Amino acid sequence: MPAPTLLVLEADPPPRLGRLTGKARIVSVDEAGLAAELPHADTLLVWDFTSDAVRNAWPGEGPRPRWVHTASAGVDRLLCPELVDSDTVVTNARGIFEAPIAEYVAGLVLAMAKDLPGTLELQRQRRWRHREGLQVAGSRAVVIGAGPIGRAVAGTLRALGVTVAVTGRTARPGVHGADQLDRLVIRADWVVSAAPLTDATRGMFDARLFGLMQPSARFINVGRGQLVVEDDLVAAVSKRWIAGAALDVFAREPLDARSKLWDVPGLIISPHMSGDTVGWRDRLGEQFVDLYELWAAGKPLPNVVDKKRGYVPMHD
Repeated sequence: MPAPTLLVLEADPPPRLGRLTGKARIVSVDEAGLAAELPHADTLLVWDFTSDAVRNAWPGEGPRPRWVHTASAGVDRLLCPELVDSDTVVTNARGIFEAPIAEYVAGLVLAMAKDLPGTLELQRQRRWRHREGLQVAGSRAVVIGAGPIGRAVAGTLRALGVTVAVTGRTARPGVHGADQLDRLVIRADWVVSAAPLTDATRGMFDARLFGLMQPSARFINVGRGQLVVEDDLVAAVSKRWIAGAALDVFAREPLDARSKLWDVPGLIISPHMSGDTVGWRDRLGEQFVDLYELWAAGKPLPNVVDKKRGYVPMHD
């Protein structure tokens, strides 16, 4: 019996799939070649998770892979109505990015509380100017997004002494429902976006929500860029409706050098790197190989995405 065909939408560097030698016929394609190869594939590894190629190519003619895995936490660049309505199983890279992103958010909270950007700028200017920082312990945060990343962020902030409320689509033990978000945002010192991108969350951080925040509050987005109405955030920070913000994700990436976001005082910009630590690609490759071996053995897969919701549901 021939080995299953594994189609890999590649990015540089390619994944290390040596353990699958003899277990899969591996075919690597770029965006241009994806549509032609989809009908011949049993499985698809979306290694280039920044691409929209799957969403664009999936509606074509012919059979489609029985399983698609994306080497990312988000699946919004993958899903299209035809994939959602199909029998194809979709899995994501849950388990790889949670701890690094939580550490990154904690670093941003500490950096903004202690004005580390200001300290570095004053050092560059050789200026000695004493200031007072904020105490993080005892402050309040609301984390929007009750998935693994949001929960990891909440746990790390609690370790710093922050009182944390987590909101999700629906209320459950330890999680507030979306209908409680306004009430929580009004009292928060830190508002952290770790939500998936869905029809319900797109553009949710807008002038209305920024207007509810305290003037001393700060906003952090490590979820998806399209969650934020960027012009509204620029206005909120520039007009001091809120004290500052940090963005690791953007509506369009890479962020254009002409974007007004670069010039907003009090806004920290990083290039979608909060989850990327040394060796992260190797860990993604190892995770996929483990999943492939489960799939080939006919065993249930973890990290299965609810395609209609657009994320992996939490069952606890």
